[in-house]
Amino acid sequence: MAITTGVVPPARNTLFALARGALTGGVIGASLAALVVGAVIKSVPLFVTGLGVPAVYGLLGFLAGVPRRAREAAIAPRTALAMVESVEAVGGEATSDVAVRFVSTVAPDDAAAYRVAFTQHVNLADLPDYRAGGVVVVQYPPDRPWRVRIVKRPTPQWEERAAGARVDPAVGPVLTGEEPEGSAVGFVRLLALLFAAAGVVLLFRTDLFDEDTSAGSPSSTRPSVSTSASSSTTVVSSASGTVTLAPHQSFLDQGELRKAVTSLTQGTDARMGLTVVVQDRRLSVVYAPTGSQTPAFDLGSLPYDRFPALVREAQSGLGVGSPQTWQLTVERLTGSLTIRVGVTGAGGTASLEADGEAKVVRRTPAR
Repeated sequence: MAITTGVVPPARNTLFALARGALTGGVIGASLAALVVGAVIKSVPLFVTGLGVPAVYGLLGFLAGVPRRAREAAIAPRTALAMVESVEAVGGEATSDVAVRFVSTVAPDDAAAYRVAFTQHVNLADLPDYRAGGVVVVQYPPDRPWRVRIVKRPTPQWEERAAGARVDPAVGPVLTGEEPEGSAVGFVRLLALLFAAAGVVLLFRTDLFDEDTSAGSPSSTRPSVSTSASSSTTVVSSASGTVTLAPHQSFLDQGELRKAVTSLTQGTDARMGLTVVVQDRRLSVVYAPTGSQTPAFDLGSLPYDRFPALVREAQSGLGVGSPQTWQLTVERLTGSLTIRVGVTGAGGTASLEADGEAKVVRRTPAR
């Protein structure tokens, strides 16, 4: 005959689920934003934080669940007979094991029968053993009767009982192992993710968008562009300056290079430079930051008048044939000022190196 059940379905703590959803969403949003922002602004600490926060959050969640899992493991599972009411494959057809959803009536020896739905992976070869109306041996924790699992290889005693048993279907609702997560929890998690990500972006918005937080000196971060009557273009910022000449001009012309460098340093404190790179119609200067210990040099003290002679010597005396391009670089990375000229042509690439007074100290012919 049919037996009713007194099993109470598992209750969900809505407030706890909402709080956990908000915290999880916040961690995900902040971590992803920290990774992206850290990569964009090249901040190693921020990038590492983006990697470490979810790892720490996962570790804390694991440690918080250790006592509960220990209590659950200490309780021996209960064994009972169950009658399979329905069998439905729900996934995994491409593998040897498939996920099967069972609806069964569980008949404990010392308690009322109840109905339960659960999903368990079953090998394809074993599927015929779990037909509707058949009796199987199951196990479940005494305090969580909805966590039912079919025993694939029961003991001989239980196997003999199942072979000759008849279990009547129970009436009442079907218990499920886990209630589906409510839409409210998903909505809260999404909001927390968005707010956390936006908070990280706003926190580092100055570094991201190169905004100027000091209203009194807007020119310190934004480059100024000017065009002279001869159609040359000058661009100056706090870190660098460039001058591009018109097509009919060249920095090999007498006095042109010194005049261009002077235009980049007039009205500013940028007298010390890290590098100077000169091509036929383009000059680039990188300024030394104030108070920096990086080796720098006085931009006004360079022998600009001797630079054209160095370029012409490299073009004509190092075997490049008909020269096509040239570049002159001034730097002080090794402690002493170095002037290096590289040229390319039909015969290959060649270079020469000079000291701070433009005296040649090394020549590398074309290869």
